[in-house]
Amino acid sequence: MTVKTYAEYQANNETPEILFWVGCAGSFDQRAQKVTKAFVEILNHVGIQFAILGKEEMCTGDPARRAGNEFLFQMMAYNNIQTMNMYAVKKIVTTCPHCFNTLKNEYPELGGNYEVISHAVYLQQLIQDGKLKMQGGGEFKGKKITYHDSCYLGRANQIYEAPREVLQSLDAELVELKRCKTNGLCCGAGGAQMFKEDEPGNSRINMERTKDVIESGASVVASNCPFCLTMLQDGIKNQEKENEIQALDIAEIIVKSI
Repeated sequence: MTVKTYAEYQANNETPEILFWVGCAGSFDQRAQKVTKAFVEILNHVGIQFAILGKEEMCTGDPARRAGNEFLFQMMAYNNIQTMNMYAVKKIVTTCPHCFNTLKNEYPELGGNYEVISHAVYLQQLIQDGKLKMQGGGEFKGKKITYHDSCYLGRANQIYEAPREVLQSLDAELVELKRCKTNGLCCGAGGAQMFKEDEPGNSRINMERTKDVIESGASVVASNCPFCLTMLQDGIKNQEKENEIQALDIAEIIVKSI
């Protein structure tokens, strides 16, 4: 896929509508790369002018700060802020709620002030504005889809309805998990737990969350976070339910329906 960088736009004296913040998972994790590609396909389909930072993009520093390395967080954040301010970035869309939360709520105190939007909200806006139209039928017709609230989009930023509205635009039945919205259950990956072994305990959090998914009777569990996606997939594999339940990002669901 050919995706232009901010540097390429600037070389032609052009400014893209949005900066697509890819994030570490979306860049390096094989599963999350599929989400990145799906979102790019949607942006191209709608005709949005967007750019990425490419090799100039560093990790936002979220895992470093959550794990307690404030110095490393600030170093990474300052680097990113300098780069984005140099390009006069105004609007950022990201497919990772961890990046979203850090860019939106933690960068301003370091001099990085941008309009930051989660791809879940951005997709909802495109559907509402009539720019993104779902085709009737499709592979999700009549299927039960459930939605897992990621901590950083849900409880940290109170974004509950946008992703649900995106899913309601499909010919599918949306069913809720027993623990959802303000009472949602973490997938177990936040706070840099993604990169370390579990704490001692009786069961793993993602196994508990997978039980909720199985109980819902849904054949698709939608998420908006690369970490949640990994944890849910691992839980589904552990329960040997891969043939019955798919874990997909909402961008992957939408790209199959347009």
